Amino acid sequence: MDNMEITENWYYVIIRNPDTPYSEFVGFSDDTSGEKFLPVFKNKQDAKACFAKLPKDVFKEKYDVHAVIEGDIITTASEQGHDVYVVDETGRILNQLG
Repeated sequence: MDNMEITENWYYVIIRNPDTPYSEFVGFSDDTSGEKFLPVFKNKQDAKACFAKLPKDVFKEKYDVHAVIEGDIITTASEQGHDVYVVDETGRILNQLG
């Protein structure tokens, strides 16, 4: 067990309504281009810092940051028609996943 190699990449994603049957990744859309995207982060601190700057729903939803395996992120985003971008704490795009 001590020599087990972990090959999956994990990223941090902002989750709306965590730990409920209605939980979902928080994605965004660009009003100008119509592009839908899901921001993901390399670490939890960057996710929380960026989240503080992002537009939020007018409703009083609960949000949290969770670590998710890259494959699960890409699959879910694809099903919803979102591109996935790794961003830093300022929201600057570092690269695209998938």
